[in-house]
Amino acid sequence: MNTMSTTKKQPLEAATATELLIKGYTLKELSALYGVSTKCLRTWMEPHMEDIGEKKGRYFTTLQIRTIFEKLGEPG
Repeated sequence: MNTMSTTKKQPLEAATATELLIKGYTLKELSALYGVSTKCLRTWMEPHMEDIGEKKGRYFTTLQIRTIFEKLGEPG
């Protein structure tokens, strides 16, 4: 009998607007939250890139995520 429990990662789509965390997200994770392709999300973000700022590394910062949610609306 295996006593170790296995936990599955919850899909990003399962989060509701009140459960959304302001944390670092990759472009792929953000596109999954919005339910669109990464190409579509980049197109939506393009007019706001001056306010969002350039991504440093793989993740958008929490400040950038807050700005994205303000400009595009909260996903869900």
